[in-house]
Amino acid sequence: MTPSLSSPSPRYDARTILLHWLTAGLVAFQWLGGQLIDELPRGPLRGNMWSLHFTLGILLALLVVARLVWRVRGGRRLPPEPGLPGLAARAVHGLLYLLLLVTLGAGLFWIWVRGSNFFGLFSLPVFDPANPGLRRSVGEWHETAANLLLLLAGLHAAAALLHHYLWKDGVLRRMGWGG
Repeated sequence: MTPSLSSPSPRYDARTILLHWLTAGLVAFQWLGGQLIDELPRGPLRGNMWSLHFTLGILLALLVVARLVWRVRGGRRLPPEPGLPGLAARAVHGLLYLLLLVTLGAGLFWIWVRGSNFFGLFSLPVFDPANPGLRRSVGEWHETAANLLLLLAGLHAAAALLHHYLWKDGVLRRMGWGG
């Protein structure tokens, strides 16, 4: 089925678009930061980078809650594409939200499990200091979920580009700025 080039695609509202792109940017930034932190030498810079990662993770969690609330209470919902493409799009969006929640939940639990010094201002207590296996397991869950999230987000972006450049159906413009 070749999508129509003549019919304009409806657009999401400005708040939905803003929340989408803030989430995407913060996820990418957090993933990249998570990859680089352990490459830094132990010391204040590395500790501050962990604190920044935690802070931005909490900000991302609040952003996801705002997205979910806005989606339920006021965001513009566009009709899904019919058939298998629509089902695939809904499944991918659901998995993206699920992976966001798992990544954030594991990250927040990891803060508690490992403890930390927050920008040198105060210390976060360690949940179970005698259990390094728990700390390692929670860290692995967080890392695996984050990697899967980034992979799925990359496929989501590739599909949007496919719609835009190959099918020219306006799907990408629905989440873009401007006309």
